[in-house]
Amino acid sequence: MQDPTPVSRRTLFAGAGAVALGGTLAAAVGAPAAALSGSVSAAPPSKGRTRMRPEYHFSVPDNWKNDPQRPLYLDGEYHYYYLYNADYIEGGGGTSWRRATTRDHVSFRDRGVAIPKFSNANGDCWSGCLVVDEQGTAGFGKGAIIALVTQAPEGRQAQYLWYSTDRGVSFRSGGDAPVLPNPGVPDFRDPKVIWDADRKRWFLANAEGRKIGFYISADLRSWRRVGEFERTDLGVLECPDIFRMTADDGTSHWVLGISANGKARGLPATYAYWTGAFDGSSFVADHAEPEWLDYGFDFYGAVTYPHHDAAGAEDATLRRAIGWANFWDYPHNTPTLATDGYNGDDMIVRDVRLRRGSGGYFLASTPTAALERYAKKTRRLGDVEVSGTRDLDIRSLAYDLSCELTWDPAAPPANAGLEVCRAPGGGRHVAVGAFLPGPFVYVNRRPTINPTGGESQTPIDPSSGRLKMRLLVDRTSVELFVGDGRVVHSHRVFPLEGDDRIRLYAHDGRATFGSLTIRELSVP
Repeated sequence: MQDPTPVSRRTLFAGAGAVALGGTLAAAVGAPAAALSGSVSAAPPSKGRTRMRPEYHFSVPDNWKNDPQRPLYLDGEYHYYYLYNADYIEGGGGTSWRRATTRDHVSFRDRGVAIPKFSNANGDCWSGCLVVDEQGTAGFGKGAIIALVTQAPEGRQAQYLWYSTDRGVSFRSGGDAPVLPNPGVPDFRDPKVIWDADRKRWFLANAEGRKIGFYISADLRSWRRVGEFERTDLGVLECPDIFRMTADDGTSHWVLGISANGKARGLPATYAYWTGAFDGSSFVADHAEPEWLDYGFDFYGAVTYPHHDAAGAEDATLRRAIGWANFWDYPHNTPTLATDGYNGDDMIVRDVRLRRGSGGYFLASTPTAALERYAKKTRRLGDVEVSGTRDLDIRSLAYDLSCELTWDPAAPPANAGLEVCRAPGGGRHVAVGAFLPGPFVYVNRRPTINPTGGESQTPIDPSSGRLKMRLLVDRTSVELFVGDGRVVHSHRVFPLEGDDRIRLYAHDGRATFGSLTIRELSVP
């Protein structure tokens, strides 16, 4: 994908490593003058004891990462590729594809660069996708791994084929000519390929400005345009996603997803999706307005991928999603450059299921199930009633907090929730809660160190008198999962090392934090 703002991502990558951190960010982490001038040493791949690197979220070993690529299941492992720039801190531009593997979607093992940047005359590698060519349709043998990748020689975006015959460890160019040439448009990128089993052919969705172009192929090399999906009110469309799922009522549905920017309409700028019907050439949405996989500020370039059972078969009832914990309005504005020599985290991998609701079908997200295995300490506090404020006798920078917030609908408090990432004196914190006169649930990161101020809000029904909340807090992020998981708020934040307190509050009334549980987390 490319930066949807007027400034080109190529410009952002060039010299990005010598970025001047915002004065507040730099001062807050005590960055030395040498660090601010761009001479930061890269952190080693081993996490070790670091100042701001997350405890249980995926982060790049050093330098820079951005777009996730759809993970691929091979030989009992999920292979996760992402865009990586090894020269970022030195001011170099361009991205390669780096690989990590995981068996449980929480613990990842770095495997190094799979497609080096500037490997051929077509330039560096942007986003794309990988498939296993089981029948060898592309001519590189049965079981070859095929990557369709956006490259932009002389600034002209097109799709190029790369292939691997060593199970995704390394790739070779399948030719200098594009397999999907640019017809003469400025935005032409982020191909997403699936095998259309109903019609026994490959299908490709491609981001083309305000459209998603649809193409078909028998061999992954020659593509024919068959349709498109257009939206003119969601900014430049990027990173398309298309898949079929079985809902909780047993029915089968197609889902089309995109990274979109709805800020001009007061909507998120994350992963938008529609449920609908797909006939191999066109997608017809059930509703005109999209649903959103996230309502926070930092869940961009997200991808979903299927779950596989113990025998390796795909499970149509479960997918997973992973999103970049950043956004193009402020991609380089991070103190981790000064403290740990890197810029690039992901939000937690989610388990995603399709559910039927009163208004149709929607995707419900929960933190991936294996996360519970990484709890090093569990605090079960029971039902905690609050009127005013209550400080918990718990200090942690990385945890999973769950509770059901309840109140009397006839006499509700004005505002109830939690201050997390709270400084000893309380001035710095992230506020997460429900403003009942609104009525809305919110995550407010303004009172802490963050890339840019802001508060995300989604409506709730206060007459129910209850709100289930699950909150993931780590060194560089806060993620709120609301109710059944239809609503999630993901935010990038940078608490200081001592900002590890938790405060409960209920202003102008009472609230109970039912079954309050805090699991402190760490991935070795």
